[in-house]
Amino acid sequence: MAQRLATEYVKTTLTLSETQMDEFLRAVDDPQVHYHIKVLDNGSQEIVLEHSAGEEVHLFFEAKEGALVCELTCRLIHPQLTLFIRKLFVRFKGEGIVYRMYQGFTMVYFYNEGTVRKIMEKNAAGSKLVFEYKNTVQELQQLFQHQNVENEISDVYHLINSLLDQRNLARTFSELEQIDHKLRMSCSKLFALEA
Repeated sequence: MAQRLATEYVKTTLTLSETQMDEFLRAVDDPQVHYHIKVLDNGSQEIVLEHSAGEEVHLFFEAKEGALVCELTCRLIHPQLTLFIRKLFVRFKGEGIVYRMYQGFTMVYFYNEGTVRKIMEKNAAGSKLVFEYKNTVQELQQLFQHQNVENEISDVYHLINSLLDQRNLARTFSELEQIDHKLRMSCSKLFALEA
C-alpha cells in the first residue's frame, strides 16, 4: 500500500455558528493534539492546533454574517494530525478540495458539505476519474415524475380523435387527402412515442 507523503487543503471552507464553534473545540479531545485560541478584532478567532510531534495548523475563523468562516489552505505531514483535521472537516461539513500526495501520484478529493463527491487521480501521465457521487434515488424519482412523453402521447390521441371527427365531416376529396395525411403523420408519431 502506498504511503501518504502529505495532505494539502486547498480552497477549503468551514462555516460554523457560535454553538458549532463550542462543539468544534470540544471535539479537540485527542491527547496528542492541543489547541490555543487567539481572539481577534470584530469577533474573529485564530485556533492553533498543535500535535505533540511539533506540527501545527492555524485555523483563522473570520466573523461573517453571524457565522465564523475558516478558509483553510495548509499542508500537513503527520498522519495523526491529518486524520484529526479530516474528521473535523467531515463532521462540520467542510467544502473544498483536498490533495493527498503519494510517491508518483496525487489523489484529489472534492468535498461538498463534508461528503466526498468526486475523487480524481493525478500523475505524470494525466488524470482520471476514480469516483463520482451520483444521487441515483433522486435521479430515478425525477425520471418517474418526468411525464412529458405521456403528456405528448395524450396530445397525439386527442389530435387523432379530432382528425377522425373532421374526416367524418369532410365534403371534398382534397379535404379527405389532407386529413388522411395528417392522420398518417400523427399515427407515425404515436408509434414512435409509444416505442
